[in-house]
Amino acid sequence: MQGRIIGPGPYRATKLWNETIQLFRGGMPLKRHWAYFRSYDKSFTGSEAVDWLHELLKRNNNFGPDVTRYQTLQLLRKFMKNHVIEDIKGRYGKEDFEDNGQVYRFPPTSPLKPLPQRPPISENCDLPRLIRWDDCEELPQPEKVPMKPLVLNSETWNKRHSIAIGEVHECKLIRRRDITPKQVDQIWKSMTIAHLQRVLGLKTMDGVLDSKQVNAKHIIHNVFSVNKTGIVILKNKAEDMPYWVLSAMKCLANWPNGSETKQPMYPGFERDVFRTVAEYFQRLKEPLLTFQLYEVFVNILSLLQQKDVAAEALQVCSLLVPPASRRKLQLLLRLMAKVCQNTALPPLNDAITTRTLMVQTFSGCILGSAEEVDLDELLATKLVTFMMEHHDRVLTVPSTLHRLVEDHLSQLRRVQIKYAGADADASLVSPSYCRQISRAEFEEQRVSGSQEPMQGLLEGLIADTELTAKDKRKRLKQFQKSYPEIYRGRFPTAESEAAVLPEKPSRLKPQLMLLTLKKPFQPFQRSWSFRA
Repeated sequence: MQGRIIGPGPYRATKLWNETIQLFRGGMPLKRHWAYFRSYDKSFTGSEAVDWLHELLKRNNNFGPDVTRYQTLQLLRKFMKNHVIEDIKGRYGKEDFEDNGQVYRFPPTSPLKPLPQRPPISENCDLPRLIRWDDCEELPQPEKVPMKPLVLNSETWNKRHSIAIGEVHECKLIRRRDITPKQVDQIWKSMTIAHLQRVLGLKTMDGVLDSKQVNAKHIIHNVFSVNKTGIVILKNKAEDMPYWVLSAMKCLANWPNGSETKQPMYPGFERDVFRTVAEYFQRLKEPLLTFQLYEVFVNILSLLQQKDVAAEALQVCSLLVPPASRRKLQLLLRLMAKVCQNTALPPLNDAITTRTLMVQTFSGCILGSAEEVDLDELLATKLVTFMMEHHDRVLTVPSTLHRLVEDHLSQLRRVQIKYAGADADASLVSPSYCRQISRAEFEEQRVSGSQEPMQGLLEGLIADTELTAKDKRKRLKQFQKSYPEIYRGRFPTAESEAAVLPEKPSRLKPQLMLLTLKKPFQPFQRSWSFRA
């Protein structure tokens, strides 16, 4: 009985809890056992329950093969405390479940956690409204904008003979509001949550994330206040970890060359250093990913099979973490990865591998639930394992989100089109949104949109009496070359063109004049000397 996969959605942790209880009650083998000098039917021992549930959790895709026997024992103790199981005398309420031959049984009914009632999904979102480009202020304008009459004469034609000059609609002068730092925070917060919702594939974030608890200052700090390696830089050094913890982490990560304490290296020194780091993180009052973001990270667990999608979701979601928790998380995950890869480091535990020790020791410090009844140990193990293996990706700034926000801010800051009220020669373009059209549509719009003003321009050239006949023919030939279709429509035949164009004056041939020579041509004869 592997159960169904609980996908992303509201209250996923609660659904996983109920699903696990149902699988355990429906599949756990029940037998007859002897205890207290009598037999009990439909019962099981503690060791049998740990064996069976451990195999179930490892085969279940909601948890995975990294679940340990100790974590299974911890879950059964929670079951015992919440009356999912009881001993054969009906006692429960204490975490005294043991992995031995003690006999247990199921109560008549096992309590399931009720799902909270969700309000109906509405179109109104509780996210802050995204500042858009058309948020502008209108300036007071006169009722009519004075326009100079447009005269199509030879001067206008020489100025812009290839530009279609049409009527200019009445317009309003608008200006852009300055984007305030508060609006920048609002844009980062709204677009970050919206991007996270798209990555998770959810229709709404209700029951997953309360947007009122998201701090936009944290997002902006986590994006921009980082060093070259991507680690968050804190402005207030008092929020950082103590120096002795940082020194211990550096010593362990760079073993055996990372010790700066100049203390003697005795056998077991590395285990004491590791214990120092572990005790610091285990004493934190809240997990590094915070209680408020627990449900969001539990939803990301359902995407771990899609590594790229899960990594992007972790990148975005980790921006919501306070900068001091994010810095601690970055340094801790980097430490865990280096310790697992350091072959020169002696074993830190004689019973389990270093990788398993890292996950078991720090998973509860990274992800945890504020509620007592939950699967936080199992879920944290799966999430922390993935984050440790991909620590170089999951805690970097998401480039896609960064680019989307910067493009939106750049669009808001771009130069606003302003209408020139009294200048008819200025290019007056009303703000509009464009769509891509085909080449055929462009040619059709180009022809139909420019014919009417060009026809008026052609008639003006024909009726202009100030042009000489030579200049008028020259202008009309230039117009015919630029707009052949409009010219052909006005002069469909040669007769119609000849009726309008002035006739060329006939060119007279020069008369041949016969020059009579008084004397016949004689060769040149030198009659004097050019010498001095």
